[in-house]
Amino acid sequence: MPCDNSVGPAERQAGLRILDANFNRATEGLRVVEDHCRFALADAFLTKRCKHLRHNLVAAIRSISPAVLAAARESAADVGAAIKTPTEGERHSLAHIAAASWQRVQQALRVIEEVLKLLAPEAATSVEALRYEAYTLDKACRINADSRERLASARLYVLIAGGNSECAFVERAQELIAAGAHVLQLRDKRLDERTLLSRARLLRRVIDDHHDSARQEPRPPDSRLPTPDSRPPLLILNDRPDLAVLARADGVHVGQEELSVHDARQIVGPDMLIGVSTHDVEQARQAVLDGASYIGCGPTFPSGTKAFERLSGLEFLRQVAAEISLPAFAIGGITKENLPQVMATGLTRVAIGGAAGEAEEILRIVTNSTPH
Repeated sequence: MPCDNSVGPAERQAGLRILDANFNRATEGLRVVEDHCRFALADAFLTKRCKHLRHNLVAAIRSISPAVLAAARESAADVGAAIKTPTEGERHSLAHIAAASWQRVQQALRVIEEVLKLLAPEAATSVEALRYEAYTLDKACRINADSRERLASARLYVLIAGGNSECAFVERAQELIAAGAHVLQLRDKRLDERTLLSRARLLRRVIDDHHDSARQEPRPPDSRLPTPDSRPPLLILNDRPDLAVLARADGVHVGQEELSVHDARQIVGPDMLIGVSTHDVEQARQAVLDGASYIGCGPTFPSGTKAFERLSGLEFLRQVAAEISLPAFAIGGITKENLPQVMATGLTRVAIGGAAGEAEEILRIVTNSTPH
């Protein structure tokens, strides 16, 4: 085992004990978060990344053999074994268990990195890289759980243009809200900044006023209007995080050529939703690691409202449904006629634009499906 000649036997023994304890702590914690991703989040992509992190940690300290670490172990003489904290045995949910395990993993990796600088410097850099990967995966897991809660009932996502007038825009927005749209994205490349911001603020008022009146007035059981316990539609602004903040939107949506999730987050802060358009599974995976709140997946079919150089198609939707549990909306030419093909891929959240007149029928179909 490579080590500094200045490290005496007693100090080397203590260092090996520290490595052994923290290696066990890190791998145990990684097993917990891996199983949380596997069984609680049902996310194959994050499960795979956690598993690889655990295996890469084993490889990173391979210069110190397991036999040497085991020989240095003195569990019976460990003075810290009996030390407990009041909150150590408290766990409130599976998410709480995962969060505690991620903290344990990150702390253990830092200790391993520092001790390796003394005992096996060539391995310390690899562990440092693993520590930063753990931070990224921890963030992705937390955002996954938070986004799934915030978007739990969001199945129908509708893109709405600014309209030819404020009156026409308000009428259109009210129709979509009454039809049951869960998310409204304001997207209009024709409007100048001032008009776009004005429309966004107007949409914010329409949503808030509609929800307030729905909470105050009784509705028959079969009404499509929101009930007092339902959430109002989310307001998302396309491409413009700065205007999203000014309009008090719930989120912003960016494409592959627009601002990154990181840059958008610098503008909108930690609470706002950030959606990302993805066109293949690699982009979808990267969006998860970047900290996206949800992803748009497409284009699925040819669209009458937007021309595409290529279609991602149904196979892309199948790939996302199979391995990514972050809320994902199929988009691109989706109508009530081809919607069953979309549902068959496993994705049951859809975004529509040109087919907005079919919102009620599409909503009925998607809400009768198990959410992904």
